[in-house]
Amino acid sequence: MALKLSNRGDIPPFIVMDVLRAANERAAAGEDILHLSLGQPATPAPDYVLEAVKSALDTEMIGYTDAMGIPELRQGIADHYMHLYKQKVDPARVMVTTGSSAGFLLSFLAAFNPGDRVALAAPGYPAYRNILVALDIEPVLIEVGPNERFQPTAELLAAQGKLDGVIIASPSNPAGTMLSEKAFKEIIDYCASQEIRLISDEIYHGISYGTQASTALKFTDDAFIINSFSKYFSMTGWRLGWMILPEDMLRAEECLAQNFFISPPTLSQIAGAAVFKCYDVLESYVAQYARNRDILLNELPDVGFDNLAPADGGFYIYADISKRTNDSQSFCARLLNETGIAATPGVDFDPFNGSHFMRFSFAGTEQTMLEAVKRLKSWR
Repeated sequence: MALKLSNRGDIPPFIVMDVLRAANERAAAGEDILHLSLGQPATPAPDYVLEAVKSALDTEMIGYTDAMGIPELRQGIADHYMHLYKQKVDPARVMVTTGSSAGFLLSFLAAFNPGDRVALAAPGYPAYRNILVALDIEPVLIEVGPNERFQPTAELLAAQGKLDGVIIASPSNPAGTMLSEKAFKEIIDYCASQEIRLISDEIYHGISYGTQASTALKFTDDAFIINSFSKYFSMTGWRLGWMILPEDMLRAEECLAQNFFISPPTLSQIAGAAVFKCYDVLESYVAQYARNRDILLNELPDVGFDNLAPADGGFYIYADISKRTNDSQSFCARLLNETGIAATPGVDFDPFNGSHFMRFSFAGTEQTMLEAVKRLKSWR
């Protein structure tokens, strides 16, 4: 007799985590591995953050907090929007989450019902579609490529039929491209005209090379804004993120968060409140990513990777490898086995054309980028 199993776990793996496991196994066996797979900064949390956390451990009881987060962190996040975008945000609309991952789960649960249709770009972050599938919500994948700068448009959305939601990421993962203000506003206006709920993934904001990314808050108060302390703030393992919520979703999200998570990690919240005093340090980190980006953009074409997405923001380079393979997963496995370079196959992000693409992360050190280029030059 077989016990009942839910089909919610019958979703594809997050392949980059499989790559990380394989890379770690080889590293444990003594191999010299270069990590260009995960979007994890090699930069640490700023010293001021660590000092604040040490002080809290000595002086505070680390207990539960409100489900929405501690007041000083919510205020700090609101102030961040004035600092970065000149946008006023009521702290009452700020919800602190256990990483942006919890934000996606909570926003999907609050905004959509089983059977609803939510559009998103392919290539795109795989957890979007996999969480939607687990919740019995239909992901409507919009195939985009270099001609669209790997971003959806209002016209492409209109071609998908009736939609209940749209997910936008600018800068995007994996391509790193950003929407212009005009294109972003056109999408937001289309969603408003069709009563479509917009979710704006802004976790790579603060990391851009030239033009600053626009927040959806500039154009609407009806979108879910999701962000994280993992990328610009260099705090991946603290598992801390936030949402700016539409006012009509405040109580629903609070009730969901109370029941699913009780509260975000208290110690991480203390760290998050402190990091807003560290902009100078954080900007020095972005300057490091810019140097890494320049190394790869300048050197990859000379070693056979000559068709690259623009990488406007974030810390990824998305490479078209169709001249070399039609199986990016096997290609990346061979790259790891033969050079020790861990990179992510495009099939993680795109079920249509991902077999012809791969993603390099330049979130690591400059030395890692230089060594990776050196190894690629001797590998064909």
